[in-house]
Amino acid sequence: MIDILVYLFENYSDFSSHPEGDSLARKLSAVGFDELEIGAALDWLAALRQSPVPVFASRGLRIFTEAERERLGEGCLDFLIFLERAGVIDPPLRELVLDRCLDLPEAPVSLERFKVIVLMVLWSRDQELDPLIVEELLADAAEPCSFH
Repeated sequence: MIDILVYLFENYSDFSSHPEGDSLARKLSAVGFDELEIGAALDWLAALRQSPVPVFASRGLRIFTEAERERLGEGCLDFLIFLERAGVIDPPLRELVLDRCLDLPEAPVSLERFKVIVLMVLWSRDQELDPLIVEELLADAAEPCSFH
C-alpha cells in the first residue's frame, strides 16, 4: 500500500489531480500493482479525503495514549514531535497523521511508513511542501518501486 501512495505522490501534482475510483484502480493495475494493495490504498485515501481536520483552541500538551505509543513506537512519535516543533505540521495535522497511522493494517508502523503517511496528509491538505521536507519524508520510503 505504501508503494502505491508514493507512486501517486510522485505522479500527480496535487492530491485532487489523480483519477477517481475505478479509473485509478485500472491505472494502478496497469503499472503492476496488486489488486488487494490497490483496494487497501484506495480505501485509505478515501478515508483521508473524508477525515476532518480537528480544531483546537490552544496549543496544549499532547499526551499519547498507550495504543498510540505501541502502534507508533518511540521513533515515529519523536519524529512527529520534531515536525510539530519545526512548524511543518500544526496540532490539527498532528492529530490527522495519528488517525491515519492508527488506520493502517500493519503494526507497529515503521518510521519509513510513518514518513510516507505524513507526506500523504500534507499532500492531501494542499500544504506547501518544502523540497527538503519532501526529500526527508521520502528518503527512507519503501524501496523504490519498479513500476516507474
